[in-house]
Amino acid sequence: MLLADDHQIVRTGIATSLEKAGIDVVGQAKTAEEVVPMYQQLTPDVVLLDMRFGEKMTGFDVAADLLAADRKARIVFCSQFDQHTLIKRTYDIGALAFVNKDCEESELADAVQHAREGKLYFQPSIADRMAKLQVRGEQTPFSSLNERELEITKLMAKGKTIAEIAEDQKLSVKTVANASMAIKEKLGITRPAELTMLAAKHHLIEL
Repeated sequence: MLLADDHQIVRTGIATSLEKAGIDVVGQAKTAEEVVPMYQQLTPDVVLLDMRFGEKMTGFDVAADLLAADRKARIVFCSQFDQHTLIKRTYDIGALAFVNKDCEESELADAVQHAREGKLYFQPSIADRMAKLQVRGEQTPFSSLNERELEITKLMAKGKTIAEIAEDQKLSVKTVANASMAIKEKLGITRPAELTMLAAKHHLIEL
C-alpha cells in the first residue's frame, strides 16, 4: 500500500497501525506531486490519500491524476474532514472507501482490505449518518465549502487571525484572506461572532 499525507506524524501513525494489521506500507508520499510517480514505480495495490496537501493540489486532484494514469487504481481517502458533501465526492470521483482520521484501527484496516479486493467500504458511523442525511435531505450551511475552506472556517470560528491561520495551515496570508472572503460570502455572514455561533450550532467546533 502507498500512503500519501503531508504530515510526518500522521503518516507514521497510520503506517504503524496498518502494519500491525498485517498490511505492508511500501511507500510514503509527503507531497501531492510525489504520488503518481511513486505509484507507477512501486505499483501498490491500494493508495491511501489525505484530502489536503497544501496550496497547489488536493487529494481529489491526486485521485483524478491516479485514475487517469491507471483507471484500476484502488483509492482510500483518510481525512479529518467529514462533511457529507466531501465524503460523497470521494466516492463519486472513484475512491473505494473513506474513513476519518479518528476511526478505529480495525476500520482503517477493513477499508484498505476492501479496497484491495476492489470492494466498496463504508465506515459504519459515516454510513449511518449518510443514510440519515439521504432520507431526511438534510443540508448544513457548510455543505458548499471545500475541504480547505472548512479548515479555515474552523480556525476563524475559534478566533484565529488571518496571519495565525496562514501560519497554521502553511498558506500565504493572501490565500487565507481570499478564502475568508469567499467563506463569508457563501455563508452570508459578516461578523466573527456570527461565524462562531453558526459553527457551534452545526457542531463544526465546540465552545
